[in-house]
Amino acid sequence: MNATLITGGHVLTMDPALGELPAADVLVTDGTIHAVGTGLTPPPGAEVLDATGTIVMPGFTDTHRHTWQTAVRHAYADIDPLQYFAEMLGPIGAAYSPEDTYTGTLLGALSALDAGITTLVDWAHVMNTPDHADASVQALAESGIRAVFAHGWPLTPEWTRDSALPHPADIRRVRERWFASGEGLLTLAMAARGPEMARPEVWRADLRLARELGLRTTVHVGAYAHNAGRRAVAGMARAEALGPDLTFVHCCRCDDDELAMIADAGASVSLGVHCELNSTGMGDIPLDRLLAAGVRPGLSGDTETKCAGDLFTQMRLLLAYYRSWTGGGHSRLPGEPPALTTRDVLEFATLAGARAAGLADRTGSLTPGKQADILLIRAGDLNLAPVTDPAAAVVLAAHPGNVDTVLVGGRTLKRGGRLLAGDLPGLLERAERSRRRVLGLVARLRGAAA
Repeated sequence: MNATLITGGHVLTMDPALGELPAADVLVTDGTIHAVGTGLTPPPGAEVLDATGTIVMPGFTDTHRHTWQTAVRHAYADIDPLQYFAEMLGPIGAAYSPEDTYTGTLLGALSALDAGITTLVDWAHVMNTPDHADASVQALAESGIRAVFAHGWPLTPEWTRDSALPHPADIRRVRERWFASGEGLLTLAMAARGPEMARPEVWRADLRLARELGLRTTVHVGAYAHNAGRRAVAGMARAEALGPDLTFVHCCRCDDDELAMIADAGASVSLGVHCELNSTGMGDIPLDRLLAAGVRPGLSGDTETKCAGDLFTQMRLLLAYYRSWTGGGHSRLPGEPPALTTRDVLEFATLAGARAAGLADRTGSLTPGKQADILLIRAGDLNLAPVTDPAAAVVLAAHPGNVDTVLVGGRTLKRGGRLLAGDLPGLLERAERSRRRVLGLVARLRGAAA
């Protein structure tokens, strides 16, 4: 039996029944949380990890990230989102090689781990060939992160403009090659196009395929003005296609009745807060309307081409944005949504995110029986100490540099503030080569259009 006893930390379990435990212990055996409490005794041969002076909590779950784009971080920071769609989700994405995809995915997954994200929904809509799919899954597996590989489509226009093409059949091969056992850190899902991109008979068939294969489905809806009148969620409801196996991304332009439909179906929502705020014209972040409907969303880093990928940023911005116009819980008008606490926002980044990823039975809280996906955040760092309220400290002030230790399934992947990965300098060199190649394609594309 492999065992680790984490001792003496301030434990934020995110489990409503266990709550918050100052100076408590977490016992991990064979990758699973065995017990949480005080005065726990380690079994013979157990590693004892002194967590005194740290905040111990479940790892974050990123519910939607286009990880393949990591090597061209911030390339679209000051560019109209429509140009991003026309280029990155057009000829540039279509020109991505499997090597580019592997490099971006591995760099993105390791960066996520470094920032305390232990579970990642890898929204891979760059499935230009079967080799691209294999490169994505290989990179996720090598990183050591817990991941949901959301298999998408090739990046050519016929796949997203009133498409008559069904979801790539290669998803069946991917399932058999990489996910047949149903065990381990990796899970397969479908990144679907939905009613905003595909014809009714197509998106319905895609959803039937996902359900036939036993997969969760994640789909973008209600982003940008051109989607405002499409009412994709309502269309799915009319087709009796809604269910708890769906995660809707963004929902900025969805109507209130559609958010109620999501809630009634037991489906989930993912908010990519920083990118939603940074993308001109995307629309209002609908947190108030989601909460009013009874939906508690997960959070995401979306695309690092135009935002930060860590969930500290997403939490901080979401809380500030929400409070900036709701009165911060003071002098609220009748019918306004309830005040939002830092613990609520921390739940969005952990347990609610795990639900949106379809993994709440495995991760998202420090509950005995769940996988040991655990963070230790240094409470003595200058930007946090002295800590008065640990949850508030994490949400309002912490950053990836405060993450001391990361465990995924009981395996330590970061310790002492250092990521325990392989050849990081070599990976960064590969990422630089990929960046230069991809941005060279962008330059040539823009030059030809000039």
